[in-house]
Amino acid sequence: MALWTMIFRKMAKNRWLQLNLWFGLTLCVALFSSMPLYSHAILQRTLFKELQQLQKDQNIYPGLIRATTSVSGGRAFDTTHSLIQKADSYMAGAPKRMGLAVQSYIVTRSTQSFRILPADASDKEKKDMTVSGSFRTVSDLDKHVKVIDGRLPDPNRGDGVYEAVVTQKFIIDLKRDLGSELVYTNKDTGNTIRIVPVGIVESNSANAYDQFSVESNNSSFYIPFEQFNHDFVDNQGPLNLSLLTWQYSLDYSQMNIDRIDTYLSQFNAMNNYFNTRIGIGNADMPAKTPIATYTEKKEKLDLMLWSLYSPVMFMLAFYLYMAANLIIDRQKTEISVLRSRGASRLQIMTVFLIESVILGALALAAGPFVGVYFTKLLGASSGFLEFVQRASLDVVLNSTSYKIAAAAIAGSIVLILIPALLATRVTIVGHKQRMARLTKLSFWHLICADFILLAGSLYGLYKLKSQLNGLKALALDPTSIRVDPLIFFMPPLFSLGAGLLVLRVYPWFIKLVFWIGRKWWTPALYSTLLQISRSSSQYLTIKVFLIMTVATGLFSANAARTINGNMEDRIQYMTGSDIQLSVHWDNDKPPPPPPGAPGPQESDPAAAAPKVVTYTEPSFITMTELDGVDSAARVFRKDNASFSAGGQNGATTLYGIDPYDFGKVTWMRGGLLQYPLNSYLNLISTNPKAVLVSRSMAKQYGVKAGDTIAAKWEGLDSADFLVYGIIDYWPGWSPLPVSGDKDDPDVRLPNLIVGQLPYIQNHLALEPYEVWVKLKAGAGSKVVYDDLIKKDIPIENLVDANQLLIRSKNDPFRLAINGVMTLGFVISMLISFFGFLLFWVLTLSGRTLQFGILRAMGISFRQIIGMLLSEQVLTSAAAILFGVVIGNAVSSLFVPLFQLSFSATDQVPPFEIVRQLSDYVQLYGVVGFMLLTGLAVLGIRVSRMKITQALKLGEE
Repeated sequence: MALWTMIFRKMAKNRWLQLNLWFGLTLCVALFSSMPLYSHAILQRTLFKELQQLQKDQNIYPGLIRATTSVSGGRAFDTTHSLIQKADSYMAGAPKRMGLAVQSYIVTRSTQSFRILPADASDKEKKDMTVSGSFRTVSDLDKHVKVIDGRLPDPNRGDGVYEAVVTQKFIIDLKRDLGSELVYTNKDTGNTIRIVPVGIVESNSANAYDQFSVESNNSSFYIPFEQFNHDFVDNQGPLNLSLLTWQYSLDYSQMNIDRIDTYLSQFNAMNNYFNTRIGIGNADMPAKTPIATYTEKKEKLDLMLWSLYSPVMFMLAFYLYMAANLIIDRQKTEISVLRSRGASRLQIMTVFLIESVILGALALAAGPFVGVYFTKLLGASSGFLEFVQRASLDVVLNSTSYKIAAAAIAGSIVLILIPALLATRVTIVGHKQRMARLTKLSFWHLICADFILLAGSLYGLYKLKSQLNGLKALALDPTSIRVDPLIFFMPPLFSLGAGLLVLRVYPWFIKLVFWIGRKWWTPALYSTLLQISRSSSQYLTIKVFLIMTVATGLFSANAARTINGNMEDRIQYMTGSDIQLSVHWDNDKPPPPPPGAPGPQESDPAAAAPKVVTYTEPSFITMTELDGVDSAARVFRKDNASFSAGGQNGATTLYGIDPYDFGKVTWMRGGLLQYPLNSYLNLISTNPKAVLVSRSMAKQYGVKAGDTIAAKWEGLDSADFLVYGIIDYWPGWSPLPVSGDKDDPDVRLPNLIVGQLPYIQNHLALEPYEVWVKLKAGAGSKVVYDDLIKKDIPIENLVDANQLLIRSKNDPFRLAINGVMTLGFVISMLISFFGFLLFWVLTLSGRTLQFGILRAMGISFRQIIGMLLSEQVLTSAAAILFGVVIGNAVSSLFVPLFQLSFSATDQVPPFEIVRQLSDYVQLYGVVGFMLLTGLAVLGIRVSRMKITQALKLGEE
């Protein structure tokens, strides 16, 4: 009991120090527990977004699961009937096994096809008509079809005639009206089936998740489900069963990534169940593809999260060690006294262990809930230090979070106990000796940690650069990224090594400054320089801490800005404008031959020459008048054009533009061209024959400004152009080869010719062009989409840069980078502020006697404040300056390696390091506030200091 009393009294006495330590532990728990929470939440959101995108792109309901089987004719009827009943029962339990709610359940069945004839068919019709049909049914027929003429069939008709509904196409093929009797006669048995179509139906599209279409089975007579089952399933009817289908539309919004294995295993079990059981069968689940990639994404995301969190974890570990070290330093006299009075090291360590466990338990109680807040903060991040009002992540605490948090607490406790263990080895005499020898090298400098860390990080940099030089393609999707974990792990090691190296030299610089001005320094500055030069190891921890904070913060900011900026630049460059549209042009192009039919060259040698297609240009004015459109431009692109220059021929991409309109709609990053884009547009607008050619054409074919070249495409005579300029890049065009290294002389680079559209249309041909659109400020794409539908404009292709940007921002890996780097930056600034205050408050408390003596000697309060200010400038401010320099060096060395995250063939425009002034302003603002607050706190404490108490303390 006495031990517990001593522990609680000791903790109460040092409550502010213990509070700082608890704060660090809580942050540590929150950070570690947020990792699995964020991984789970972001993958859950990503799965849902991918399923939504599947529905949008392919018009397939993501919750669809379908089992289809043929019916084998080699079994006895009773056996087949039993198998169908078992299959019905098996499929009835599918939603329960999946754990998803049912939105729609459809069972369809059909018989074998048979040749159908009108009852009043003439002899010629009996000879010529080859219309075949089959009986088909769907459960709840009245809910899934819409009658557009006639009525639904009556299942209770008693004269042996089947009433059915058909599609409009089928009734046309039958060449009869509704109410006309149709017959099928079995040649083997002579049995006759009489059918009367009583209604024309179409699919009922009221529910998007039904995914049932009568139009997909145009040659079918749809009869009621109960009637079909009675006549063809439960009893052996005149026709054999052919196809059975069970189709569920399940609520995919309930899909949980924790049950991914269940979904896949149930799908595979269903597939195996219907494989050759009744006939040839299989199962289909559109969501299978995005679900199947979950495991791979989870592994990659977890690896990236550990990589992203590593700098922040390093900072937290450093903060905990620093806080524990400061607390132990304050208690070293007490520890050494206890040791000298017979207390064992085990007893002393037990006291510190109990303290740490108590703080750890309190942190474990609060930390996971802070981790939930961190996770929601990450989910709201759309860029570095940018937050949007998107739907919050669905975050639920789970056992994994608590397990990781408990492991983090255990590791933190070990880290905290290290300084205590080292302190228990020191006697009272040794402690006093160490206090008098603060000028000796620190442990980190003694073991040359700075050289070791720099060597390791530079070797890692070399390996990554080697990988970058040999890189051809890693991330094949231009809207996604892939990051090597070393890119995040090496910068903090480099920052620490560089910081320790600078701080190895810095004390000698202070001694030099002190020696140069020793005859002129004021007493306050003299005392400060003497204090810093003689106690260099005392300030090492806080200086390293500040260097790491600033350097890591700058690297995080520059890395996040660079990744975001380059991804967005690539999307905008390749799109060229806000929206690209391709409108349908009426033409006289012959329809493609049916499958298996001979092509034109096989059937008619004279037709080998391609026919020049004549197109009718739709109204361009209509496109400029769309709602939300600020400007529009016609852009003609011909990828398979050819040219001749200087007696040489080659392939090229031909652009035809209206220079004035093009300049108003296009996007181009600055610095890609030798002159501004508009200067080139003004240049070619002076002459209809003027063109711009690519640098590749100029190098490979010796083309230069003033040369005449000819261009055409297949089936046309060439037209002459005059070269006015040479360009390296052009919106929407990539100068990189499809494969191979662009610097390899044997690799043929793509060529480009940019000319005026009217001249190309008049001297070559009028062919479909794209419409590039720039939206009005504040206008969204939906406004344009709605107006296109309203005006019934036939769109063949549409590329929306804004939608591509949104999809890119929702990539889980990019979300992780933006979210974690933002969180890391905020946490680094936060713990830096608290660590800074903790260090200086404890340092000031330890120098109470010194300040008291200085005041007693006649040093004014203003001079003491000046001494503290100069001390801050020479320690904290200097460390921040070193951090800025090291942070910029780290960014310059390591940020270019993020090219490894993108495909080498998609590096257009070229990779560029992005630095944003606002990040530096925010960083300097936080650091400046921290310094001013620290100075104010120190000044207040000094002003409240009583000289008599300080001197009395010195006597004691």
